[in-house]
Amino acid sequence: MGSEVTEIFGSMVFNESVMKSRLPKETFKALMKTITLGEKLDGSVATVVANAMKDWAIENGATHFTHWFQPLTGTTAEKHDSFIEPTSGGNVIMEFSGKELVQGEPDASSFPSGGLRATFEARGYTAWDPTSYAFIKDGTLCIPTAFCSYTGEALDKKTPLLRSMQAIKKQAVRVLHLFPGNEDVTNVITTVGPEQEYFLVDKALYDKREDLIFTGRTLFGAKSPKGQELEDHYFGMIKPRVQEFMKDLNKELWKLGILAKTEHNEVAPAQHELAPIFGTTNLACDHNQLTMELMRKTASKHGMVCLLHEKPFAGVNGSGKHNNWSISTNTGKNLLDPGATPSQNAQFLLFLSAIIKGVDEYQDLLRISVASAGNDHRLGANEAPPAIISIFLGEELQGILDALLSGKPYGESAKEKMQIGVSVLPEFNKDTTDRNRTSPFAFTGNKFEFRMLGSNESIACANVFLNTIVAEELEQAADILEKSKDFNADLHALIVKNISEHKRIIFNGNGYDDSWVKEAEKRGLLNLRSTPEALQHTMEEKNIRLFEKHGVYSKVELLSRNEIHYENYIKILGIEAATMVDMTRKQILPAAQKFSLALSKTISAMQTAYSGCDVSYEAETFEEVCSLTKEIYEGVKVLESDLAKVTEECDPAKKAIFFHDSVLADMEKIRTAADSLELITPKDIWPFPTYGDLLYGVR
Repeated sequence: MGSEVTEIFGSMVFNESVMKSRLPKETFKALMKTITLGEKLDGSVATVVANAMKDWAIENGATHFTHWFQPLTGTTAEKHDSFIEPTSGGNVIMEFSGKELVQGEPDASSFPSGGLRATFEARGYTAWDPTSYAFIKDGTLCIPTAFCSYTGEALDKKTPLLRSMQAIKKQAVRVLHLFPGNEDVTNVITTVGPEQEYFLVDKALYDKREDLIFTGRTLFGAKSPKGQELEDHYFGMIKPRVQEFMKDLNKELWKLGILAKTEHNEVAPAQHELAPIFGTTNLACDHNQLTMELMRKTASKHGMVCLLHEKPFAGVNGSGKHNNWSISTNTGKNLLDPGATPSQNAQFLLFLSAIIKGVDEYQDLLRISVASAGNDHRLGANEAPPAIISIFLGEELQGILDALLSGKPYGESAKEKMQIGVSVLPEFNKDTTDRNRTSPFAFTGNKFEFRMLGSNESIACANVFLNTIVAEELEQAADILEKSKDFNADLHALIVKNISEHKRIIFNGNGYDDSWVKEAEKRGLLNLRSTPEALQHTMEEKNIRLFEKHGVYSKVELLSRNEIHYENYIKILGIEAATMVDMTRKQILPAAQKFSLALSKTISAMQTAYSGCDVSYEAETFEEVCSLTKEIYEGVKVLESDLAKVTEECDPAKKAIFFHDSVLADMEKIRTAADSLELITPKDIWPFPTYGDLLYGVR
């Protein structure tokens, strides 16, 4: 298998080695300058690349091509065209032009636009992104592209991401050129390694759950007798059926050049994780979208369904996506690597202090970037960071910052050997600081781990916001230091100022503890518990100014995304509520009726057969079923009434708040009663698979 991996890796990707072997030398050089340095691509190059790309794709079994893009649905989109072109005599030839490579024209009116496009304004364009390699999927050549409207506004997630990468590159290079030894730095990129959590359930059981089919999560479900209490699933032996799934998934990912590295069982039963090696942010985003798609496809081949919802099951951990983010130069230096003596690494400390400042000033944006209906169920629970943004630095970096603020020298801590107490075990150095899994934004050695992302969401938005925030802080630093007459003194003063004014955002304690909520409030930190609360901050003047200044979003583009964000939240909760009504009326209430009828007949028959027969179990159960049935029935009528009310509200912000405050509360009441009913209803009467069935159904 080892040799097979090296043979198949990237076999379905038109990558650098393929291009080098198939393109003329000058064409290859021109294309690589675009990819590595961001230089504009000459139009004549596209024709040569298109022809070589087509020949390679056909040799690998492709018959069609598509401009593969990421609209504001959060998923991917593709429209397939064949390579065939008619010739005289009724024959065809296989053709692919430079124009077809560079530009496509999908319908822009049928994708979410947040008001940027009217229904009758259909024209939109896809534009080839040469920095992301083309690949073959399902017999189709997929060309990664950006997607924009006829009037030039971005209608996708990739365009702002590329803009944000351009912004942070520009400002980081300015800063680096102020430090000696960086003369050769011409490009700075952000890199990301998104860890992906997911659940696997048996497809036959999934097909019997209307809530999973329509919403991706269980709207009903009493707690299983065994959940994650014993913590025996985490890093436990991977079940054979899951192992076969992982084996096939890895092969498909490796063919597409996706650096799938780590796989293991997660905390909850039926939950697992896949982690890739770091990649350039736009490539990492593309690869994560493909990873989610291939997870679903591969699971289906193994008779399972991959659930990517943030909280598919109540009472056990939900799924996140940890966004490991760093900054690197074209000379191979990781700018978030503190080095052996971080207290003496002024360049590192400047970048660190800029990030601290940015996270504090734009807490709202980072919270908005991970806000969704699904993630609201997860953030703040014991498996995820709270909804309060804070930074974890660890003991060593905290000590360095404290020393800077006090004006005292910092004594570097010596490397400490791990003392485990077993002589046969090898010695190794202990890390200078522990990790903090309760922190939303944790420094983990040479990167920051943004832990708040939901498992089902694109990583684009979080990285757009993060890149732009840091670009702003680096620009402010460059503006000050480029004018400096005493660089070292002004640099020191700037680092101290950033830390002093924004140290409130640093928290190295337990983010799950209730005391942190009170402490954060004292510090003046935001606690935006829900998506509607967070979205109210999107269009604040400082946020509009930030994105416009760096050319990442125009005001109308930001407004459109905010409207889509509201719209998605409202639609998702609307679908969940309608599904709950449907399941309650068509499955749960009929089951309750069937059980109560059976109980009443049993009571009557037992008393007829023997007047002294003890029917206390049957009578008490009958009474409880009747009471719960009434509670559920009354609850569903209230839910239906509130759904009717909310349709009359036109303001999206008020509508979202009503869904959060009223509709979700209605749903929770129905669920509580229904889950209680499930616990006393015979298995052959209960209308769909239970949590025990779902969480332990894959063996």
